[in-house]
Formats: sequence, C-alpha cells, structure tokens
Amino acid sequence: MGNSVETLKKYWGFDAFRPLQQDIVESVADGMDVLALLPTGGGKSICFQVPGMMREGLVIVISPLIALMKDQVENLKKRGIKAEAIVSGMKMREIDILLDNCIYGKIKFLYVSPERLKTEIFLERLQKMNISFFAVDEAHCISQWGYDFRPPYLQIAEIRSLKPDANIIALTATATPQVREDITRYLELKDPKVFVKSFSRANLSYSVRKTENKNEKMLEILGKVAGTAIVYANTRRRTKELAEYLSQKGMNAEYYNAGLTMEQRISRQESWLKNKKRIMVATNAFGMGIDKPDVRLVVHMDIPANPEAYYQEAGRGGRDEKKAYAVIVYHENDLEDLIEKVKQGRPDLKSIQKVYQALANYFRVAVGSESEELFPFNIKEFCKNFNFNPIETAAAVRVLESEGIIATSEGYKNPSRLRIIIDQQTLYKKQVSDKTADKIVKGLLRLYGGEVFNNYVNINEQDVSRLAEIEIIEITNKFTHLKEHGFIDYIPGSDKPSLGFVNRRYEATKLPMAAKQYEIRSKLEISKAESMVAYVSNDRRCRTQQLLDYFGEISYIPCGICDVCVARKENPVPIDTKLLKEKLGDKKISIPEFLDYWPKSKHEEILNQVRMLIDGGDKVVWCK
Repeated sequence: MGNSVETLKKYWGFDAFRPLQQDIVESVADGMDVLALLPTGGGKSICFQVPGMMREGLVIVISPLIALMKDQVENLKKRGIKAEAIVSGMKMREIDILLDNCIYGKIKFLYVSPERLKTEIFLERLQKMNISFFAVDEAHCISQWGYDFRPPYLQIAEIRSLKPDANIIALTATATPQVREDITRYLELKDPKVFVKSFSRANLSYSVRKTENKNEKMLEILGKVAGTAIVYANTRRRTKELAEYLSQKGMNAEYYNAGLTMEQRISRQESWLKNKKRIMVATNAFGMGIDKPDVRLVVHMDIPANPEAYYQEAGRGGRDEKKAYAVIVYHENDLEDLIEKVKQGRPDLKSIQKVYQALANYFRVAVGSESEELFPFNIKEFCKNFNFNPIETAAAVRVLESEGIIATSEGYKNPSRLRIIIDQQTLYKKQVSDKTADKIVKGLLRLYGGEVFNNYVNINEQDVSRLAEIEIIEITNKFTHLKEHGFIDYIPGSDKPSLGFVNRRYEATKLPMAAKQYEIRSKLEISKAESMVAYVSNDRRCRTQQLLDYFGEISYIPCGICDVCVARKENPVPIDTKLLKEKLGDKKISIPEFLDYWPKSKHEEILNQVRMLIDGGDKVVWCK
C-alpha cells in the first residue's frame, strides 16, 4: 500500500491535503468504515480516490448524480487512472463488456447509480470482482429525513453482504444529526470513524435583502461586490431574462440552463471559468462539480426549497478561503410562494400513477418489459398530448425519479460511443476495399488505440473528421453504414432531455412506493421549506448561527460578518457593563455555564455584549 501524500502528489499534483482529508484517506486505506461530512468545496472526491489508488482492487462509487459521475470519470482518465461509469442509456452489451473489464481488466473506479445495484447482471458480476471498498457519495440520500431521499440507497447494505470484507466510506456535505444516525444504521457501518468538518465558513458572509424591486436590488449588490459571481434563478426563462437585464445595464453576464445546446453550455461555462464572463445566471445545477475557487458572490433570486440546498449553493462562493458573499434577494410574496411550490412538488399518489401510466403509453412500454433504452422526452409535447398540467407533471416525474422507478437526463451530453466488433483481419479486408473506411479506421485507431476492439469508447466525430480529413456528415454516414453491415457498433451521442424505465415497467397501480412513507416525506419537505422561510425572515439572529443550528452544530459566538451581525455593530445594544461584571466576577467558567445565569431569550444579546467588552479591552477569558 502506497503513502497517502506521495499518491496525492503523483496523481493530483498537490503537496498536502486539506484539513481532515489525510485522516479520512488513511482510515479508508486501513480498511475502516468511515463517515465523512465535508462542506461543499471540501474535497470529498479526494477522500476516496486517493485510497483507491493506494490499495489493490476496484472501488465501487455509488452516486445519484449522473452528470457528476461523468465529470469525475473524465477527470480521472485525464490523470491516467482507469475509471468507468454505468449510466442509463447504455446498451446491455456495453454494460456486459464493462463489467467483464471490472473483473479481468485494470479498472480502478466504477461509478454506478443506486438503482443499478439491484440489477441481476450487476449482482452476478459483483461477486467475481476484487472489490477494494465501496464509496457512497451523497450519503444523506439514504435517510428519509435528508433533503434528497432516494429509496434505492436502502439497498446498499444488501450489496455489502456479498463483499463483507470490503469497507465503506460514506460522504456528504449536508447532514443533520438524525441523518448521520440513519447513514450509520442503514449502511450498517461497523464501528465507523466519523469526521465532521465545521459547517462554519469564516470567510463567507450570509445576507438577506427584502425589496420591492428584486432586479434593482440584484444590480445594486453586483455593483458593490467585485469579482466573479453566480446568480441563481428557479426557471430557464428567468435565467435568460435576468442575464439580458444585466447585460442591458452594462454588466458582463451570460445565462446557463439545460435548454441550451451542449456546445452552448460548454462555451458559456468555459467563458465564465476563464473570467471572460463575470456573471453566470443559472439554474441551481450549475456549479455542481465545477472547481472555481474565486467566486466572490452568490446571489439567489428565488428562495431555495431547503437549508441543505441553500448551504451547498451558497458554499460555491469563496472556496479560495478569501472573503465572499452569499445573498438572498426576496419579495414578501416569495415566502408564501415557496411553501406553495413545495406543496405542488409533492403530488398525491394517484396523480403520480396517472403520469406513470401515460409515460408507458407514450413510449409504448409493456408491463414487465426490461430495457436500458432512454427515450427522447419533451415534457411540453407530452403534457399537450395527454392534456396534463406541466407543473404537476414535472413534479410527478421528479418523484418517480427519486424513487428509482424512472431515470431522466436533463440534456447532459451523452457522447457517441463506438466499438469494432469484427476481428482485425476482417477489418483489414474492409479497409483495402473501401478507402473512406480505411481513413476513418486509421483515425479511430490513432485517437483511441486498440481499446476500440475490446470496449465501447467515447468518441468525438469532429476529432475523427479532422484526422481523417473527411467531412463530419460523411463520417457519421459511414459509421451508420459500417454498423448496418456488422463491422462496428455505433451509438450516436445526444444532448436532448430523455427518460427511461429503470429495471422494468410496473403496473401503474403497483408502483413500489409506500403511501405512508411518501406522506411523511411530503410533510418533511414542507417543514424544510418552512425552515428556509424562518431563516429569511429572522433578522435578529446571526445567519451563520441559524444555519449551524439547523445542522446540529452549536455555536455560541456570532460570525460577525453576516448582515445581522454587521447591523448590530452599526446599532449596538446598550451594554450594562456593571451587571455583566457582577455576573462574571474573577472566576473562569465555560460558555454554557455562563449562559445559565441568563434567560434563554437573552443568550444571543449577552454573548454580543461580552464580545463588545473584549473588543473594548476588558479582561474576559473564554473557556470553551
């Protein structure tokens, strides 16, 4: 087994770990079960990727985020590390070959969704694999008290029984104490080492701005804070409108959402990453997996549905540990609207069953049939076809996906995939007789090597076109021709939204959803939205303390930099210095002991007064 710092340096080029990372890495490398809570930007992937390279065998990474899986696989490949992902839309033959390579090849990381764990082909091959350990990302999804509950996560412990010697690392950025308990229990972690990095971000100033004109307030904030910014909005249309408004006001802004083509998204993301565009106006998925440390400002123009989502999105600011700002801009009506939207997002079971049946009819999928196929899915056309309400339908689709019953792609890029399925001698004969095929095959082999004979490889038709000096339309036509004649298997890429049925198609009235559990979950979603309303409305208590309390972290000292703390400094509460000194005396006591002298309603005010005493030079010693 290698040295952790040497491995980090060799593959990632860093000389040292961030706080907690090395302890986590070495615990996993030593075969221990680990629960790691690291805030957004805390470097979770390093915590399982480094020990994966230190140990022999394959690491199974379980994640619900397809786009993030793809990004991590590509980043590992760029470092010369063999990694693959099984995602919806792959052909059964592709999956078959990939799983064989996990048994007999040198693949180090296999990314899978939790739904994949239940498939017969995966379970059968898993038993033959040399598993190093399991990494469960977004582990909060295993708890119904978490903000993104995924019932398929409950199957993970069953998988572990097939490989009892493999340890588990569970990772999450946001988990309350109750969720942490659920993670430990449902994953059946054995005497786990628990690492929790404080949720406090000393460099991140949280603020809330109530206004009658949100656009003007956003413009004012962007004018006051220099540097790269993200502006979040809830809908695609709103991102475009806000970006156009900012551009008209002379701001260097662009918008990003899943309605753009893949080429547009890549181009806009690159412009923002390279600081050619200062402000990105986007829906909340933007920023996930994007490592841009110098974001100075994150503005939310719509209130997030829960504190977990807000903490993650706001946390994309200031990852370089320099001062950054996270601001929610809201109108009084937004508070009621948020609760109503969350309620709309939890349709009743009959409505969900109705949408599921319509999807099956729309795509002509019979009861009991199993398929990995993803169908192009335009929700507007679908709703028009069945005379459905688009908002209610979208909510039902989201619930079906979270339950692991269907899979969707929000238009992320599925690259083209290709495999040569004949032997080299037969291929050579084809090359001799077909000059165009000869140029294309030579281009493929130069770009992707002999791997195209063994595996399905992601290809770029434009790269092949440039190398073979053939127009791209001729390239794709020739691929289709070669496929039809049995020389290759070619799966054209797509960046259109799509939908598929996971594992098999159920009878609509027999969906694997527990009615009582779904009702509890719906009430919890509303409760979380109410927590966000309370956060936005509370202008008396330190913002950081409010968030820390939500995540079960006690903090007696206000942050000093949020809007509430700054307002208190500008308009301080009168201090009864004599009374405070009488209470303190000359003895040293802990903060909780000191606070016991006062009514609970006065705790925050008293702490602020003591801070001011310290700032004023009085000899007050804090004993934690």
